[in-house]
Amino acid sequence: MFIPSGGRKKYIGSFLKMFLSIFCIMAGVTDAAYAMTGGPGGNGDGASQGPGAIFQSFLPLILIFVIFYFLLIRPQSKKAKDHKQMLENLKKGDKIMTNGGIHGMIEDIDADTAILQVGVKADVKLKVSRGYIAGIRTKE
Repeated sequence: MFIPSGGRKKYIGSFLKMFLSIFCIMAGVTDAAYAMTGGPGGNGDGASQGPGAIFQSFLPLILIFVIFYFLLIRPQSKKAKDHKQMLENLKKGDKIMTNGGIHGMIEDIDADTAILQVGVKADVKLKVSRGYIAGIRTKE
């Protein structure tokens, strides 16, 4: 739900490592597949130049897209959907944390903003945009 500022570098680094490893694997598979085929124009060993060859040339791209969909696109859209639902279900009295790390309790909320009671005293209040609320705190 929320990536701490120190964890963003790790998250981006792991994403880049995963992307590069998938790319290298697919490049190796593609090179091996092209090495097994005949030269351009065919060399008489049964290599065909028809619709099957077109599909075979697009197969690595299709596989890369499928892998990216299941590893990146689908989980990210699910996380965004869950965050949007959490923002819609916020109510007065919920204890929340903002993206900046501020913990507080919602004192008043409207369509765009929330007023948070922060700290020990009741007179410390912050006005926060609703989109900057990272999540509801479950532990105290």
